[in-house]
Amino acid sequence: MNSATATLIVNPSSGHGRAGRLLAKVTFELVRGLPDYTVQVRETKSYVEANHYAQVAVQAAAGNISGIPDILLVMGGDGMAAVGINACVDTEVRLGIIPAGTANDFCRGMGVPFTTSAALKAVLAGFERLVDLTEVEGRLTGGTKRRYVGSVISTGYDAKVNYRTNHRNMSLGAFSYTFDAVAELAKFKPLNYRVVIDGQALELPAMFIAVGNAGVFGGDMHVCPFADPTDGLLDITIVRPVSRLVMLRLLPKIYSGAFAKHPAVELLRCREIAIDGDDMYAMGDGEELGKVPLVARCHPSALYLLGSTEPEPLALPPGVNVRSIDA
Repeated sequence: MNSATATLIVNPSSGHGRAGRLLAKVTFELVRGLPDYTVQVRETKSYVEANHYAQVAVQAAAGNISGIPDILLVMGGDGMAAVGINACVDTEVRLGIIPAGTANDFCRGMGVPFTTSAALKAVLAGFERLVDLTEVEGRLTGGTKRRYVGSVISTGYDAKVNYRTNHRNMSLGAFSYTFDAVAELAKFKPLNYRVVIDGQALELPAMFIAVGNAGVFGGDMHVCPFADPTDGLLDITIVRPVSRLVMLRLLPKIYSGAFAKHPAVELLRCREIAIDGDDMYAMGDGEELGKVPLVARCHPSALYLLGSTEPEPLALPPGVNVRSIDA
């Protein structure tokens, strides 16, 4: 291969079949909008198959001598975004996300439009940013030892809600996470964490500790509200033990980031965090990572992301600080 290729990998069932319904239109726009590229489409029904197509496309890019970088486009939800992230990390291949899932949190956190048509326009307009990723190491789901996460790693109450939502029999669309958050809270008890943050060991009980690169999860919840995916740092949100009533009041405030004003919330920044604890497993970008222990570290300038523009940062409200662990 000596010409530039744009490979579109799509899960037609994403978004309750929305991706499949939009596929013909998206393909037409790609062919029309990328005249210097050979456009190829790969439909998939499973994560394993999608990952295979993505790896093949990235490996084939080594033969491109056109001077124009290859493009890998993934169309679907956050699961498909994770496929693209892990295929394109540390390569010259540009990743484009065409959101067609339910939450599309990776897009929201990275400044990619979270509607299909707007994201497609942004990709074709050539918007591009070099962004960080979170490198995760441990005994991860699927037998791997390393994966990359774009937005948020959840390990406590938030992870249990995410797991419950992923395994529910009937989807409630964008309301699934909110419904499951209330249901999970009825039986939840604070977890005992053992963490090492930039070399400093801590043991503490918490409702959850979230690790954010872009900071958005659960259907536009800003759990790490001031995260910047280009600063070379991870944002850590710790919610100390609170009553169920207080947590219930905090939940809607996570959407705006206003929950950070509560005295039980602590915001940190670091380069690396090791997480361990009892009865604890991790979710990354809405997908299962596996049981702790695990280590998460910022992997700076890891990914060329198409369609991404710098979102307007949230201003720190009075009384809210983000500190490093040694501050």
